Amino acid sequence: MSSENFKVTTTADETRIQVRGMLDVNTAPTLAEAVDELMAKRPARVLVDLTALDIIDSSGVAVLVKLYKGIRAQGGQVQITGARDQPLAIFKLLRMDKVFAL
Repeated sequence: MSSENFKVTTTADETRIQVRGMLDVNTAPTLAEAVDELMAKRPARVLVDLTALDIIDSSGVAVLVKLYKGIRAQGGQVQITGARDQPLAIFKLLRMDKVFAL
């Protein structure tokens, strides 16, 4: 599953979501759909790679929080890595850096 802003790959051990470019009001709904599909599969481990993410807004943060809460509620693990520049500043401002262990 992928779009121009994200790619989802699944192995036996984990599901990886690579997010790139912008995660904003225009692109977040597509990722939200993918998150819903992913949560229905109940993965044990999800890795979200934000290394190539340049810009995030509140709708993008909301999708990541939805993923985090949903997978954790199912007993799974979520790891978010690679946040830098503007996305990292937003996570720090919202104090999500502590929740996501960035």
